[in-house]
Amino acid sequence: MAGSDSRRRTPRSCSVVIALAAACGDAPIPETGIDESGVALVGGRWLDVETGQLVPNPGIAIVGDRIAAVDGSVQPAGDVVRLEDEWTILPGLIDLHAHYAVDLFGEGRVDETVAYPSLLLANGVTTTFPAGELDPVAMRELRLSIDRGERPGPRILNSGPYFGSWRRGWDGARMTRDSIFAEVDHWAARGARGFKAKGIRAEHLRPLIERAHSHGVTVTAHLDSGYGETVNPRDAIAMGIDRVEHFLGGDMMPSTRSAYASLQEFEDFDGPELRDIIALYVREGVNFDATLSIYGYWGPHDPEMTAYWTDELRFLTPYMRAVVEARPPRPVLESFRKMSPIKRRTARAFYENGGRDLMTMGTDHPSWGRYWSGFGAHRELLAMARAGIPPADVFRIASLNGAKAFGLEADLGSIATGKIADLFVVRGNPLEDVRRARDVEYVIARGTLHEAAALLASVEGTIGPSDASEEGRWRPER
Repeated sequence: MAGSDSRRRTPRSCSVVIALAAACGDAPIPETGIDESGVALVGGRWLDVETGQLVPNPGIAIVGDRIAAVDGSVQPAGDVVRLEDEWTILPGLIDLHAHYAVDLFGEGRVDETVAYPSLLLANGVTTTFPAGELDPVAMRELRLSIDRGERPGPRILNSGPYFGSWRRGWDGARMTRDSIFAEVDHWAARGARGFKAKGIRAEHLRPLIERAHSHGVTVTAHLDSGYGETVNPRDAIAMGIDRVEHFLGGDMMPSTRSAYASLQEFEDFDGPELRDIIALYVREGVNFDATLSIYGYWGPHDPEMTAYWTDELRFLTPYMRAVVEARPPRPVLESFRKMSPIKRRTARAFYENGGRDLMTMGTDHPSWGRYWSGFGAHRELLAMARAGIPPADVFRIASLNGAKAFGLEADLGSIATGKIADLFVVRGNPLEDVRRARDVEYVIARGTLHEAAALLASVEGTIGPSDASEEGRWRPER
């Protein structure tokens, strides 16, 4: 298994650029230093995630959907936005486990497509991979409407339906190599950029990876230990998987019990089990998405992680807000209490043992009426910082690494001349405290400037039913 195997990355091609910029090739960059349109950000500083340094900002010029210059040499004739000295420009966040799903009544998830695009964008999240879609047809339509400029929202790298038992109606006994090939062909033709497996058996994962790679499409998975009919990440890496969610696998998760059971009791952070599986990821160039913050939602209340810095309940309809506020507190999952500190230590070990450039950011939180996607990205940033990852690398993981995981680093993931203008402006220095990135003033997505406050205001009171008669839309069959 060679680490340079091309199966590890989506080939960059004309079709990739079309999906990103609506035209094959870069948008024209003015040679004269003057253009009749565009926007310039002047003042403050910007984060170079390649070097981890803050750079004084004489002027970032955006023409069309591209960054025309970062040194003040280009002066668009359009808007000039002057920033305060202490403000910071960050590359747009890339959430590769960005569930649009919510489960408001505890009876099954549905994809939320009205408020979430604005909530994500207002928090600086400019690219999302949903990591399994409940309604892939509706999610494809959402992606197309955003791409056409009909509504604001982050770039969506569609994932299509889940592959595995997590999908409603999945019948593993009936799934064959040919049927998996046919499904992959179907969704790849409709623009899916990656697939997510959860609850999948080896005989289904292998053809999924094979066929996806034939289309230049990536595969990620929520895997287990090999216990029963599950797949250990180590074996999925041998099959050529591109990314792994949650659990590293290998011998630190023996096949005699589930991954959850093993992780709760894992203690040997300097031993060969952890060291060897990390070395395998690094050698094979496989991305790892630790999803650290989810344990704060389901485990004991951790004020530093779960405290609101804004009234997130205001995005519920008045009817749904009353329902949510009347509920008793959710029960604490003891397993998540045990796993949370262990997950942080394994993430730090991965970072310190050669995995920095293979870590990606994913939030993985299908909300039950609290803690929405978008805001969750900032909780994930904090969780990585609490794990001991320096803030500059936290933002690198949350931007450039995500772009590289999809082979899109030529266009996305950092602030640089010629790249697509996906970035956001925050009030403060997030390298001193990653929580400063929550204070978003502006977001630029594909070159379009948005005020974060206006995006949030536009979707207040929109999530959930307006009254009891509308609850059925939010209560799918299990």
